[in-house]
Amino acid sequence: MSDSIKIFDTTLRDGTQGEGISLSVEDKLKIAQKLDELGVHYIEGGWPGSNGKDIEFFNRVQELNLKHAKVTAFGSTRRKNTRAEDDVNLNTLVESGVKVATIFGKSWDFHVHEAIQTTLEENLEMIFDSVRFLKNKGLEVIYDGEHFFDGYKNNAEYALQTIRKAEAAGADWIVLCDTNGGSMPEEVTSIVSEVKKHISVPLGIHAHNDCELAVANSLAAVRAGARQVQGTINGYGERCGNVNLCSVIPNLQLKLNYSCVSEAQLESLSSVARYVGEIANISMPMNQPYVGSAAFAHKGGIHVSAILKHASTYEHIIPEKVGNKQRVLVSELAGQSNLVSKAAELGLNFDQQDGRSREIISRIKNLEHEGYQFEGADASLELLMREAAGDSNEPFVLESFKIFVEKSADRPVSSEAFVKVNVKGQTMYTAAEGDGPVNALDNALRKALIPFYPDLLAMHLSDYKVRVLDDKGATASKVRVLIESRNFESEWNTVGVSSNIIEASWFALVDSFRYALIGKSSLENTTSDTRPVGLINH
Repeated sequence: MSDSIKIFDTTLRDGTQGEGISLSVEDKLKIAQKLDELGVHYIEGGWPGSNGKDIEFFNRVQELNLKHAKVTAFGSTRRKNTRAEDDVNLNTLVESGVKVATIFGKSWDFHVHEAIQTTLEENLEMIFDSVRFLKNKGLEVIYDGEHFFDGYKNNAEYALQTIRKAEAAGADWIVLCDTNGGSMPEEVTSIVSEVKKHISVPLGIHAHNDCELAVANSLAAVRAGARQVQGTINGYGERCGNVNLCSVIPNLQLKLNYSCVSEAQLESLSSVARYVGEIANISMPMNQPYVGSAAFAHKGGIHVSAILKHASTYEHIIPEKVGNKQRVLVSELAGQSNLVSKAAELGLNFDQQDGRSREIISRIKNLEHEGYQFEGADASLELLMREAAGDSNEPFVLESFKIFVEKSADRPVSSEAFVKVNVKGQTMYTAAEGDGPVNALDNALRKALIPFYPDLLAMHLSDYKVRVLDDKGATASKVRVLIESRNFESEWNTVGVSSNIIEASWFALVDSFRYALIGKSSLENTTSDTRPVGLINH
């Protein structure tokens, strides 16, 4: 590979400025550990002068024993008309215990006059004094030229003077910031190339995504000579976010032949992205490049037919290089190639010339016309395919269920479910209460099955979604229910559709229990009744 690019992650600082993102100290420590394992070079932990949470983080992060990353604290240049040694913010950076400090200063004369309301000369001295103070304290100093590109376009000579001052004071890195995210890639290329003629200190890029160009701008800066990229996991950040490191890192490494992290670390990228998304409680876009669940998903029959011959026909990289995987979706747009590929995943033998393949594709298309959606319900799809393949040994069969919902003036709503099922030739009749009708059904069914299948004790429902499919039908509209379930080993999704929300929930619920029991030794010698319990009336 060619030159090494240093990755600077600011998820814990700039990323938390994104709307809806709030991380506890424990969250930040967990993410820092994951970032270190990914191989990033710098982790910006926060602004210790701004809040107690960040002060606690810097105290505790020293206990993590990070192997790759340097932790850096963030702050600003000294206040105007104040000595650097008397500036509270700068002293807090020193007291945080880090070995690297990242400070920003003004590059745009407009900001000097309007935001901090001082003279251009005083701003230059603020930059010099602050960098020199931190260097004298023995710290590595990364200087971020805030609004550099806007400043350069407005007053190139002054913008250059600001970073020359940082260089003269001993800055180890000078990072050019597109803080408003409004620059074009050709502007970034031109400006970074010009700056490189005047500055000998290594350059970095800090791009925001307000024009959906942060990745393009970061790549342009690197190709023009920048050797550090600042960004966040999943592109979190203020307004439209920062540059997404989950796109920048593989683009640099796999497309442009730069070295960012090891191959093994790159293979953890998808899991890190999902981990950070889970901690931040932000759902990742399915179509997020490289790491999204749909990044290598194929739905059209022609596409699937081609990738079965050679994956590169519709995939620009091998998904496993970034820890992702190829997925074949089965839906109303699917052809037999989709089905054959999916069957192979499940260990089922489906021949394209076999009439069963055509039959199940036709059935899936009919079900999706009714409102089913199997792209997000792989477990229900697997059950349907196993049934078509004659591999459907039902663990239980529904005989009936009843639900009572009661509301009185002085009591909250209560729900009670009665379930009658046949399990291994025995009729089980159980009743249970719940927080709602679906919870009551879940409890009653569980009560009937656990004596026969104790492994179900480890299973629980983790999410429940309802979507109205025809809003013109008002309360008589069809609904689609998606249920996510998990145990200690895995998670799975099931679907049910009906004009009755309870019935739709029952379909999805039963499929969830059936799927949990697939492959268990407890399925042996179950009832021979092979009615499709979870797909009643389909």
